[in-house]
Amino acid sequence: MTSDDHVPDSPLLDEIERYYDAVPRNAARTEDFGALTLFVRKGDTGWQYYARPTLGHTGPAATAEDVRRVLERQRELGAPEAFEWVAERNPELRAAVEAAGLTVHEHPLLVLGPRDEPAPAPVLPEHVEVRVLTADAPELAEAIAVPDLAFGAPGTAIGAAGAAELAEKVARLTAEGGTARIAQRITDGLTVQAAALDAGTVVCSGQYNPVGAVGEVVGVGTLPSARRRGLGLAVTAALVAHARANGVRTVFLSASDEDVARIYRRAGFHGFATALIAEPAGTPEPAEAREPAATRA
Repeated sequence: MTSDDHVPDSPLLDEIERYYDAVPRNAARTEDFGALTLFVRKGDTGWQYYARPTLGHTGPAATAEDVRRVLERQRELGAPEAFEWVAERNPELRAAVEAAGLTVHEHPLLVLGPRDEPAPAPVLPEHVEVRVLTADAPELAEAIAVPDLAFGAPGTAIGAAGAAELAEKVARLTAEGGTARIAQRITDGLTVQAAALDAGTVVCSGQYNPVGAVGEVVGVGTLPSARRRGLGLAVTAALVAHARANGVRTVFLSASDEDVARIYRRAGFHGFATALIAEPAGTPEPAEAREPAATRA
């Protein structure tokens, strides 16, 4: 943690843990492994889930053998061999997953709490518009595709991917049903999608997923050719403003690294904990520590 970060407090961690347990349940069923809970997607399409520490578990901590049991079940299901948790809440789990042969990635967890004021949205050129999209917005497919391209070229440097790559990605995601899935989540109130449009084309987008008074910002990504224009900050500000206007008081997110975390601190977020993801050795480190419940961005 940096000097501007807050020391994790138990009520906030409790709130985030309840959120993490609740948010997959609209699209996944659970399997009980004692100290661990495996979330398994319903049906054959949509986001593949992970295992997490069991909410409210009071028995013995998870062991390497418990982790291996979950891994075996994930292999049976054809699901990713993945675990996610908050280091400050379940510090003992790291040793267990590493003993089971997994590699752990660390990601800053940042929050904008009920008493925190978000920073003002950045000023953008007149031809750039940021707005929250409806389920039937014609720009929705582009908004879903842009983060896919963004996280395919991690970092903040300007990249080559632009309009041609965006059109190709839109066609693929639409054919695979990704656009329809997000549209349904928007209709159901499970996801809020915001986008920055430059001359009518989406150049940055992101989501937040609300559960009661808590929401997680996920999948904020800028088209690589449009980076370093303040678009990610503008989209994040729009998501936070929408969340606050609709009763979400605690907004949090996980960043891929400290460079990205610094961008979110400019939006008013502060660090409070560390998100951990465990996967088999050799698995590429994800560009985002946590990703949308409906789509990986």
